[in-house]
Amino acid sequence: MAPTGTRRGKLIVISAPSGAGKTSIARTILARNQGLRFSVSATTRPQRAAEIEGEDYYFLTKQEFQRRVAAGEFAEWEEIYGELYGTLRSEIDRAATNGEDLLFDVDVKGGLSIKRLYPKALLIFIQPPSTEILYERLRNRHTENEATLARRMERVPLELAMGAQFDKQVVNDELERAIDEVQSVIQQYIMQ
Repeated sequence: MAPTGTRRGKLIVISAPSGAGKTSIARTILARNQGLRFSVSATTRPQRAAEIEGEDYYFLTKQEFQRRVAAGEFAEWEEIYGELYGTLRSEIDRAATNGEDLLFDVDVKGGLSIKRLYPKALLIFIQPPSTEILYERLRNRHTENEATLARRMERVPLELAMGAQFDKQVVNDELERAIDEVQSVIQQYIMQ
């Protein structure tokens, strides 16, 4: 997955409903694949304690985010639960130019937007084993209050339906098995 001459970088998108395990899977895939680079998204949501600016997200004010939207700097963006999230075109262009393979950890609509702009991108949808298990995972994260948790769960049926449009669906019923399946799909795609 290292740059080779004029090779264009490949785009790999991992999406899922919140709490389905996409970030855990993405982090493990990145650790296993030295040549794979993480696409850092921008957001207006508050930075969490363990998050690092420029590694986990670019944390922007709503005004700065909206200025960049108006300037056409985003490949995709969306408002989710009152906060803005998006992928800067500069992240994608830099990777493609350098022949780097880029991994995205984005929401479902963002993944589909990337596919519309970059049709050769690989979209992998991580499904929870059930909505009940998804709810428990979200609760156990202790990052949302009950109102936020309820809003996230309201969105799940729509996200699951949109996941059918992805190139590959992987059920995360057992994390290591799901990681291995995602790794296999990515390896096949990279080798094409």
